[in-house]
Amino acid sequence: MEQDKSLGLLAISRKGGNLALGEEAVGAAARAGRARLVLLAGDAGPHTVRRAKSFVAGTSQPLLTLAYDKDTLGDALGITSCAVAAITDVRLAQAFVKTLGEPEKYADLLQELDVRVKRVEKRRAEEKAHRYNVRHGKK
Repeated sequence: MEQDKSLGLLAISRKGGNLALGEEAVGAAARAGRARLVLLAGDAGPHTVRRAKSFVAGTSQPLLTLAYDKDTLGDALGITSCAVAAITDVRLAQAFVKTLGEPEKYADLLQELDVRVKRVEKRRAEEKAHRYNVRHGKK
């Protein structure tokens, strides 16, 4: 059941345009600083693992190796197979990690994502207040 939820969230992320698939797209998202969570299939090849680690090296972007194999990830995303992917929305990344279960295993990652989500929410509230002030004048 939990596996279906997490794979379903990945499918929703793809449909919403918040998921980068494949080495090239993940590398571009990571270099641009848009990757909020880089996902690696459990049976990914050594070259793919090395490339994924190099994408996130020296950044604050977390890398998560999943228990799913490439074919399972691919089936969930509507492609033949997927070894590496990146979630580009912090809220979806947080929801994905929560649906994986095992909260003690991912406690540090969840704390980091909670901080990032709070920062995003604060930034959005400030933008909303700024737009209101621009339209109506500051009171």
